[in-house]
Amino acid sequence: MDTQDFFFELPAHQIAQYPPARREEARLCCLRRGQKPLHRSISALAEYARPGDVWVFNNTKVVKARLLGRKQKTGGKVELLVVAPLGGLSMEEGLARPLGEVAWYCMGRASKGLRVGERLLFGKEGAPEGVAEIRRLEGVVGGMEGGGMVVGFEGGGTLGGLLAGVGQIPLPPYIRRPPGPEDALRYQTTYAQAETSIAAPTAGLHFTPALMGALEAAGARLAFVRLDVGPGTFMPVRTAQVEAHPMHEESCHIPEEVAGWLEAARGGGGRVVAVGTTVVRCLEGSVEGGRVVPGHRRTRIFIYPGYRFRIVGAMLTNFHLPCSTLLMLVAAFWGREETLAAYREAIAEGYRFYSFGDAMWLEGGL
Repeated sequence: MDTQDFFFELPAHQIAQYPPARREEARLCCLRRGQKPLHRSISALAEYARPGDVWVFNNTKVVKARLLGRKQKTGGKVELLVVAPLGGLSMEEGLARPLGEVAWYCMGRASKGLRVGERLLFGKEGAPEGVAEIRRLEGVVGGMEGGGMVVGFEGGGTLGGLLAGVGQIPLPPYIRRPPGPEDALRYQTTYAQAETSIAAPTAGLHFTPALMGALEAAGARLAFVRLDVGPGTFMPVRTAQVEAHPMHEESCHIPEEVAGWLEAARGGGGRVVAVGTTVVRCLEGSVEGGRVVPGHRRTRIFIYPGYRFRIVGAMLTNFHLPCSTLLMLVAAFWGREETLAAYREAIAEGYRFYSFGDAMWLEGGL
């Protein structure tokens, strides 16, 4: 399958640079199998909930994982994105360990490149709050192929404390503005809990307590799982053939109670509704013997056309980048030609795209 089969043209002005003034002001493109698209508001979403449904949300929280610093020798500017701890630790565990105890996989850039052995300073001039040393570049690191580096941090306290003090929310690169104070709230879901991700589960950004209450009033049950969003979710596909793209590992967790709710819904004629592609990957990547298995696991699941969905019956998702794994996942659920046709209509209707953009409701997959 050619990667370019998932390309579409998007006017730059439709890439949302800011969230809507209020979460409930986002627009909603509603797709139901055999019907024409309806253009509505996200506040209408509860009308699509049914008694017996289980709506599943990813309750991960975005870490302030972007560090702006300087090279110790030259003072040249440096940017690091802290991705994941090595040694089999979860993000939560790694952030809580003392600095120097854990090596980290990071992505980084600098005006004149970065070298092994280079030391980086973060925080105030003259009194840096954190020091990092680059230990290794490129290669395969902790199951993550290509790019990036292994970094060791020094100093007192924990990396979680350092990031809380001098880190920034890591907005996606297509948001061409510096992060502001409002992003600490608006690039988080209202139900976010553990700080475990370097990007937001963006379909969840539209939900308010009132909207979630409306879903429950319609008879749906709300469930929370966690997929720690890392490079596997957002790394671009650089291979000419879709199947050759290597997915990075990500950690996910499904509570035992939630797994029981999912089986009860499926057995009783209800639907499993995934709020976002990260929930889809968490659920579909946790199936064994036709059932969702609870607990912690690591997944590299890559969903593209030809995949048969085993758990998810409907989904809410934002509009995704051309040729991305997320667009391929949606195309697997809805059909490639049908998905691209819906995207063309959304562009013509003036929808806002990507993380801070509008949403799409998909009911009745292939």
